[in-house]
Amino acid sequence: MKMNMRRISVLAVILLFVFEGLVLAGAKLSSVRFHSGREHDRVVFELNQMPKYKARLNTEGDALIVDLADVSASGLKRASFHGKRIESVKYSLKQDHVVVTLKLMPGMGYKIQELKNPDRVFVDVLPKSKIDGTRDRLGKDGEKTRELKTGIPGMYAEEIAPGLIKKAYTYWDADGQVTAYFLEADKNKYTVKPALARGQVPGRETVLGIANRYDAEAAVNASYFAASGDILGITRIDNVVTGTTYYKRSAFGVNREGKPEFGKIEYDGHVKLGDVTMPVWGVDCERSENSLIIYNSAYGKSTRTNEFGEEYIVRDGKVTAIQEGGNARIPKDGYVVSVHGSSKEAFQGLRVGDPALLTEELGPQWEDCPQILGVGPRLLANGRINVTASEEEFPSDIRVGRAPRSAIGVTKTGNFLLGVVDGRQADSHGLTLTEWAGLMKKMGAVDAINFDGGGSSELVVKGEIQNSPSDGIERPVGTALIVVKK
Repeated sequence: MKMNMRRISVLAVILLFVFEGLVLAGAKLSSVRFHSGREHDRVVFELNQMPKYKARLNTEGDALIVDLADVSASGLKRASFHGKRIESVKYSLKQDHVVVTLKLMPGMGYKIQELKNPDRVFVDVLPKSKIDGTRDRLGKDGEKTRELKTGIPGMYAEEIAPGLIKKAYTYWDADGQVTAYFLEADKNKYTVKPALARGQVPGRETVLGIANRYDAEAAVNASYFAASGDILGITRIDNVVTGTTYYKRSAFGVNREGKPEFGKIEYDGHVKLGDVTMPVWGVDCERSENSLIIYNSAYGKSTRTNEFGEEYIVRDGKVTAIQEGGNARIPKDGYVVSVHGSSKEAFQGLRVGDPALLTEELGPQWEDCPQILGVGPRLLANGRINVTASEEEFPSDIRVGRAPRSAIGVTKTGNFLLGVVDGRQADSHGLTLTEWAGLMKKMGAVDAINFDGGGSSELVVKGEIQNSPSDGIERPVGTALIVVKK
């Protein structure tokens, strides 16, 4: 009996040690992921629960040793990688410890942090000058820049010029990695305005090209556009309408005092030639059957229309010429009324010298706004997520699913916030419109509106592309919203 009791006691002790070992080694390392970005190299340890861990530099300071304690690594694929700041990686298993050694490039330091749901430990390797909070250094153009503390894991902020703060943010959700870029511009030092690709409609040009053309501090892609380059959305630049749409949709504008406006917009235009008044079908766009289109100097030198219509050249409130067919020259100090079919028939008998009057109404909210971008849908209104994609009848390729996105927001203090999120890539899966609205809010926006996205999404700051356009190259676009000094 004593022998049996002794055996039972020994067995109990053995089982206790086994059980405790199972508990202690309960964390499992499922994968190690790596990303080399503009601001840092990031190594992410994916686990089923948070382990004990520590990190230290070796005595030479050129290698980072990450020790994950009480962790199982069975089935772990030991990923090999290197980046701009990490030279190599080496793994070793010691009982219930997984030790990962990262060979660092000269001058590198590190930050180690953790995230929940799912559990992850991640290490960011970056220059030592960026580790200790706020620090001055010289930027690419010789200007002094300042690294800023954000208090948000995965976010890095830099004041690149007085009143200009650039941010890069990487995080993980349940479906993978998200990478986004932002620029905040002080309303007292900068303003924003739409800018045409190649200076006219239709025209397509990269965001970087547009930024350089207008000597802008920064630029983000803006309007939706047709394959021809025609702008799809009510657009006004320096008080000249350069694009229209048949839908009543959201718009962003800047009034004469430099204050932002968000709201719905609708174009209502009429032209009176002689004694006949007709509605305007569109401005600076392709002329279709039976339509009446207005072409102004933003469209270039001529209307480029076919020979099946008629065109009336207007200057100083009078019809100064009538041209059968198309492709009339557009006066810099006037406009062309181009008609086809039933619209053409309405003006039979019109003569040179007859009076002409064009009226364009966009709604009371927009009367004092020389700069307007009709885009959408709305993302934020008065600090609340308010995505208006369905009610504004946006197509499913914009309304549904995750994608690269672009936007303009305004902070509580009135500063402008330009943003893009990458998508359709291994290091960023993109966001739904609601997720995008939530991220813009997290970045400090209280009002925000969505811009064209997909392969068009691009943010340029100080002549450098910040994000990774999903086409792999820059996509030429129709317009950009540029940041310029006041």
